[in-house]
Amino acid sequence: MSHLQKIKEKAKSLSNNLIAIRRHIHSHPELSFQEFETVAYVKAQLDAIGISQIKPMANTGLEVLIEGKNPSKKVVALRADMDALPIVEANEVSYKSQNPGVMHACGHDVHTTCLLGVAQILHSLKDEFEGTFKLIFQPGEEKLPGGASLMIKEGILENPKVNSILGQHVMPLIPVGKVGFRSGLYMASTDEIYVKVIGKGGHGAMPHLCIDPIAITAQMIVALQQVVSRSANPIIPSVLTFGKVIANGATNVIPNEVYLEGTFRTLDENWRSKAHEIMLRTANSIAEGLGGRVEFEIRKGYPFLKNDPEITARAKQAAIDYLGKENVVDLDIWMAAEDFSYYSQVAPACFYRLGTRNEEKGIVSGVHTPTFDIDENALEIGAGLMAYAAIEELKK
Repeated sequence: MSHLQKIKEKAKSLSNNLIAIRRHIHSHPELSFQEFETVAYVKAQLDAIGISQIKPMANTGLEVLIEGKNPSKKVVALRADMDALPIVEANEVSYKSQNPGVMHACGHDVHTTCLLGVAQILHSLKDEFEGTFKLIFQPGEEKLPGGASLMIKEGILENPKVNSILGQHVMPLIPVGKVGFRSGLYMASTDEIYVKVIGKGGHGAMPHLCIDPIAITAQMIVALQQVVSRSANPIIPSVLTFGKVIANGATNVIPNEVYLEGTFRTLDENWRSKAHEIMLRTANSIAEGLGGRVEFEIRKGYPFLKNDPEITARAKQAAIDYLGKENVVDLDIWMAAEDFSYYSQVAPACFYRLGTRNEEKGIVSGVHTPTFDIDENALEIGAGLMAYAAIEELKK
């Protein structure tokens, strides 16, 4: 029997167990870098499988080795993130979050469950492959500086050195049963912007005696949008969004300060650095020109994510073999960010998407929403496909 058939049968036999694992993790979500119960649960599952090479990393992360024959021949890494989001779950399901204000609204419960399924499949086949699989159960994807950066600093890609790495992520825009790939540039870098515009408050009927930080902020936001529309090369994807503005005045009160937060994203590191300089210069010039001042902080976040063409081509072919060509779709550039990008900057990588949508069941909500959920048929597919893609990558 081929590895393809063995893996499909094994994944099918694990289906009910994977659903139970995912529901347990989903109902016990933990925030970034606080995944203490989650990582303990994952380790218990690995112990039950009989996997012994488990190493704690980054406080709430794990490095797991599954060695075949000739372990040093090649090392393929597989990554899953484990953290949840500060969201109140609105789903009325038996596995609803039991931790108030915390929810697995980005599918990391799915990623962790699938990698546990992969662990069981690959462990059962360890006498049939040459090389080593390094499984990465990672904390803190949702929060800077990103758990991936911490694990890399602690040597997750070394000893043994990783030759390539695969990661998968749920995609509620893709129907269950399908997966998506993109070669080359895929996801954006992300920077957080924190701004305080400082003026001089006073009575709304006497603006001439004030320095209005709201008026300064309004001009600043409009001008900063031109960083993207007029300073960026049009062929470089860029996004600048301000999603939080606080001006604690009143109908007749001009406040002393305005506070705003935003995000800047792009797929070019040179332009990213230049844009930072232009934003700082623009904000300071507008504030000073109108008599105020500004404290403008840019917290540099994750780099852009790039998929290695050769690794991605092999993973895509594995998906075609596993699911059929009609169930493998091509993806566009996605301006969201992912700390898997850190791995992709230092090792040949492929980050692909696992379809979880089912309109007939009403499973259509996007990630980071209180009603996000998945069609749990995706679990068997996610575990089986990742195991098969990993085996195929190890062969090359």
